[in-house]
Amino acid sequence: MNSVVDILDTIQARSPVFTILETLWTAGFQAFLAGGVVRDALLGLSPADVDILTNALPEDLSRLFADQNSRYVGKSFAVTLVNQVEVATCRPADKKAVAAGLVFPATDLGRRDLTINSMAWDPETRTLADPFGGQDDIENRTIRFTRNAFDRIEEDPVRMVRACRFAARFGFNIAPDAFDAIRTHAHEITAQGTADRIQREVVKAMAMDKPSKFFNLLHDTGLLGGILPSLERCYGLDGGPHHAETVFEHNLLVGDALPASMPILRLSGFLHDTGKVDALEIKDGRNTFPGHQKCTRAMMADLGRLRFSRKDMDYIYALVRGHMRPLKADTTPKAVRRLLAMLDDLNLSYQDFLRMRIADKKGNLNPLKKPYTLGDIRLRLGKILDALNEQTPFNMNDLDISGKDIQQILGLPQGPAIGKVKAFLFEQVLEDPSLNQKEILEEMVRQMPQNHFTDSDRKVIK
Repeated sequence: MNSVVDILDTIQARSPVFTILETLWTAGFQAFLAGGVVRDALLGLSPADVDILTNALPEDLSRLFADQNSRYVGKSFAVTLVNQVEVATCRPADKKAVAAGLVFPATDLGRRDLTINSMAWDPETRTLADPFGGQDDIENRTIRFTRNAFDRIEEDPVRMVRACRFAARFGFNIAPDAFDAIRTHAHEITAQGTADRIQREVVKAMAMDKPSKFFNLLHDTGLLGGILPSLERCYGLDGGPHHAETVFEHNLLVGDALPASMPILRLSGFLHDTGKVDALEIKDGRNTFPGHQKCTRAMMADLGRLRFSRKDMDYIYALVRGHMRPLKADTTPKAVRRLLAMLDDLNLSYQDFLRMRIADKKGNLNPLKKPYTLGDIRLRLGKILDALNEQTPFNMNDLDISGKDIQQILGLPQGPAIGKVKAFLFEQVLEDPSLNQKEILEEMVRQMPQNHFTDSDRKVIK
């Protein structure tokens, strides 16, 4: 307990935490460090966030901290932010808590989600309030709901997702009664009214060492089908002759192989092959998935339902659409230029494309499919950098000729015909970057094959 005391004393000493505690005590209120800060201290971790629990009412907090940048925030469980520190007012005790003789802070802690999050530290008496056995559950590496599991879930179904996230994060087991309660209520996990909070749980899980543990728990408890059905349907689907793992397992291996510091990139790894279900064809008795990277409808529907931003959705879409583009040791410079043109069109960096390719290669359990070596990666990166150093245009707007130039040469008004000409020129320049000079491009326009124009275009040119 000494190390825990040291951690909590250090947290209490932080400004403005100590100032808030002292102000509440001086005004005659109780105040505790509560929730995750205590849990992490017991786990020997340095907590990132510090929450304070008090029996002061919101109006008391508004009065006491009127000059300290305080504001009342939140919907489900409102708190007062005082200089960015969350100060929670005790929630009303339910009838069962009163009947059980609970008093503050146990009355509030009893309404919290998990026992490991239902502890409070009293900095004045340097004692731990742990009415529901959270410390024992940490020592036994167990996730349990506080008091009655069914009551806690009915109050807030998202707690089922949180139970899975914490179990995966700490490598704990979900207690049998908690697991059964989640299985019973799993069908209630919908995005209706909780989409933003479920999304946050998914994104938080991306910071784990292996988020695959989280997704496996979501599957085992029956929650995944209500959160990411595009991924759930991959469970048990044979990966085909090139894989020794199922499509579900492959998605999880690839996600784990991507960096925790890039949560949306990592999430794309867990979803990148979900289109294989829609692309499935059976040839010679084996599963094949031609064009699966184009089958994004189910995945995008999931992301939209979870209220991911348009920016995040476009980014994941680009990674999935582009992840199958080959980049091999024998890929020609022309093919590399076409790859970069595709990435430009998707608004995707070559760095993220390579990250996905490397992870995709690593997430294959077929012994004949080896991950990229450092030499393999350097060779592919070199090919890309060589193409970039050529200053090749990777979209039509980079051509050394404008639409107005083309209009003047052909005598055409602005319209679709100009776009056809630019597309033709762009194809030629991708083949040979040295052609991207204004004089050469102007001559190419004059020599344009007539079959690139419609009959109405030709009449205007004549």
